Amino acid sequence: MAKASVKVIFIDAKGRRTETVGKVGESILDVAQAHDVNIEGACEGSMACSTCHVIVQDPWFDRLPDPKEEEEDMLDLAFDLQETSRLGCQVLLTEDLDGMELQLPRGNRNVLLG
Repeated sequence: MAKASVKVIFIDAKGRRTETVGKVGESILDVAQAHDVNIEGACEGSMACSTCHVIVQDPWFDRLPDPKEEEEDMLDLAFDLQETSRLGCQVLLTEDLDGMELQLPRGNRNVLLG
């Protein structure tokens, strides 16, 4: 049985929107990289950096499970940290997230994106 598709919209620092489609169970980082969205993911999803930091737009943030302590520790190192910041490698798509909008930060510790 095929996994359900989920639409994810990435908004860059200049306001450009990129609509993508991922599958239930994939991480935001995987979806972004599969669609050439400018998210680095330097540690390849091992939660050893904060370069896949995204800012989750309302109302999607409240639909996510709470971050684990390890993710919160990595987020403390993120550039442009916001109250609704998450690491893209730690957020897995569910059907409830269909249409989710994510703001990309102005940069990360390795590069300024804006």
